Amino acid sequence: MTTTEIWITIALLTLATIVTRSSFFLLGHAVKLPERLQHALRYAPAAAMAAIVAPDLVMVGGAVDLHWTNPRLLAGIGAVVFFLLTKHMLGTIVIGMALYTALRLIM
Repeated sequence: MTTTEIWITIALLTLATIVTRSSFFLLGHAVKLPERLQHALRYAPAAAMAAIVAPDLVMVGGAVDLHWTNPRLLAGIGAVVFFLLTKHMLGTIVIGMALYTALRLIM
C-alpha cells in the first residue's frame, strides 16, 4: 500500500467509527428498541467478560487444561464461590488474585 492509500484507509475508518458511535447520540430516543432486545442487551457485558476470562482460566500452553493442578482454574472457581457468597466485586478480585498467587507458588 502507498502512503496515500494508508491515509485514505485511516480517514475512512475514522469516519465509519464516528458515524456508528455518534448515531446513538444523534438519534437519541427516536429509535426505540423492543423490550425483549433491551432485556437481552443487559447481559452483553457479562457475556463479553466471560468470553474473555474463561479461555484464560482453562487454556494452558494452547491446550485445554481442566485438571485439578491448574492454579488459574482453581483460583477462578474460588473467586466465583466468593462472589456468590458475598456479591462483593473488589473482594472477588482480591481473593481471586490471592488464590492464584498462593496456588501458583504451591504447585
